[in-house]
Amino acid sequence: MKITKITRNFVFRFLNIENNKTYLDKLIKRGLVVGKEFNMQKDVILDDTHCWLIQIGNNVTLAPRVHILCHDASTKNDLNYTKIGTVIIGDNVFVGASAIIMPSVNIGNNVVVAAGSIVTKDIPSGNVVAGNPARIIDSYDSYMFKMKGIMSECHLYDETYTMRLDINDEKKNIMKSQILASKDKKAFII
Repeated sequence: MKITKITRNFVFRFLNIENNKTYLDKLIKRGLVVGKEFNMQKDVILDDTHCWLIQIGNNVTLAPRVHILCHDASTKNDLNYTKIGTVIIGDNVFVGASAIIMPSVNIGNNVVVAAGSIVTKDIPSGNVVAGNPARIIDSYDSYMFKMKGIMSECHLYDETYTMRLDINDEKKNIMKSQILASKDKKAFII
């Protein structure tokens, strides 16, 4: 019976049938620690072979396709051992789409990791990082101040403009035309 369940779970995960909640619950049972208001979006990969080495704080968002790794097998062939390390993510952190967080990394509080970044070293609290390898490009407070200024000049859309509330074609067209007609081709949505 246990082998059947293991096989079923593997096939479901392989075919991307396993949903985020099932995946997350499985990793938490293995020792993953996550705080309150944790938002894990589609196709996130948390190192399930060493998930007990991952600790995620409160109010953290992992955008689609983020990878968090706690092991690095580059040493396995020559040394017969695989490097492992913890990954600790503080509170109020946003990790952008397709970012990769490598083993032995601590990310402080109030941090933004830009999409596509590869984080190989610790990130102190209060910073915005981008690149490969990720480097500090701004302070968190400065970035939010700039975004607030840009936001004051842009269109703002409420939740009726989201898929959560089944946005209709008319609203999709309005949004698209307004963004295309705007100076910076930017807008903000709740």
